[in-house]
Amino acid sequence: MQWRPFGETLVTLLVIMDPAGNAPVFVGLTSDLPSRARARAAIGAVTAATFLIVGFALFGHVILDYLRVSLESLSIAGGLLLLLVALEMLRGFDMAPQPGQNIVLVPLATPLLAGPGAIATVMVLARRFPGAEGRLAVVLGIVVAALAVGIVLLLAGSLARVIPSSLLQFLTRVFGLLLSAIAVQLMVDAVRALVRQ
Repeated sequence: MQWRPFGETLVTLLVIMDPAGNAPVFVGLTSDLPSRARARAAIGAVTAATFLIVGFALFGHVILDYLRVSLESLSIAGGLLLLLVALEMLRGFDMAPQPGQNIVLVPLATPLLAGPGAIATVMVLARRFPGAEGRLAVVLGIVVAALAVGIVLLLAGSLARVIPSSLLQFLTRVFGLLLSAIAVQLMVDAVRALVRQ
């Protein structure tokens, strides 16, 4: 297996999906649910987000080819989207559900876990590492990241009682800073590639 695409996918998605920062959001959205229903909500949200992200990683290139969008253009667009997500993480956000809304799919699965930043990132990584081994490494990175997020969400109730909310907010800001650096690097790499053409 190719470890570089696996590692890049895993680390980037863990930062974007932000399990530590999303734990209190998940607890707030599922506070009225019993423990079993909360566990089902966590598993359902992570499963839906995983299928969505894997689908874009495997078949997103077909859409790009049809639309005649270059990898560099996607990298710049993905970097801008990641930067917006990072700014939201740095400022904080409100994910309160609307009345009658299925919180498992919206906002938990998307956009909280499988947002535009995650989708754009895996599409870029899948194009950056072509071939069966590269794609397999990207998919495995997605699955491992999703498993990590799922474990944190399943333990979110206990974590919320143990970890102070101020520490979770601090970690969210740190992840936002790291994500902004990743976003800028995506755009810098794309511009360099365009200049070399």
